Amino acid sequence: MSSQELSLGDAAGQYLVGLPPEKRGPCQPDIYRFVRWFGEKRPCSGLTPAEVANYAQRLSASDTDYLRRLEVIKAFLISARKKEWSKVNLAVHLKARKERSRRRISSKQGTAIQANNILLTAQGYHDMESELETLRNKSSELIDEIRRAAADKDFRENVPLQAAREQRGLLEGRIIELEATLKSAAIIDKTQSTTRKVSVGDSIVICDLSSGEEVCYTLVSTGEVNPAKSKISHVSPIGKALINRDEGEIVEVVAPAGRARYQIKKIER
Repeated sequence: MSSQELSLGDAAGQYLVGLPPEKRGPCQPDIYRFVRWFGEKRPCSGLTPAEVANYAQRLSASDTDYLRRLEVIKAFLISARKKEWSKVNLAVHLKARKERSRRRISSKQGTAIQANNILLTAQGYHDMESELETLRNKSSELIDEIRRAAADKDFRENVPLQAAREQRGLLEGRIIELEATLKSAAIIDKTQSTTRKVSVGDSIVICDLSSGEEVCYTLVSTGEVNPAKSKISHVSPIGKALINRDEGEIVEVVAPAGRARYQIKKIER
């Protein structure tokens, strides 16, 4: 496989293998988190500066430990450029925010929640618990596969062993991420809400005032985003425009594609 065809998953695996054991462990979850964001099979040479910059912005908006994580990813990208896995030095585009707000966020019940807590809907919390249980079971199965593959003493061409180890590395990275998220998560309780203003966990029907098209989005935390199910982050351009707004209000969304105006037609909890 040429350097131009090397996938992000393979690049991450080769990079981590080259690190000293004492550095490999702490770096592995952040490297694999970065890989999962863009896709394990995504060509390393296909990443763009804009995508990397966007990753840094999203990370700094949702993770209190983002400065350390950015340094880990930056070292990986610098190595990728030196080994010609990447066409450009993407590390220079991985910039941290100069300032980060530490404001306290008030919930609909008036309870103060620290900004460094991760807000999750009850469904999102349940889904993450289920995924964690599934991944733990899969990790146990991979341990057995590794043991069987390791029985072949010829490690030079032991493809099954290498594949099982790489897959378990990806799983372990995701498991660590899920465990950390669930540990610091604050579940949003919508049952006691007395206001009609948009908040995280709501489904909102909005109308594009230029085309008349209506669309429904569910506002979720950054860890629950799923475009296929119309789940968008509360820190996305549309999410920021909708949060704390009432039914009937007209909002303006500023996005890379331009400005758009929407009317909030319905808020569902």
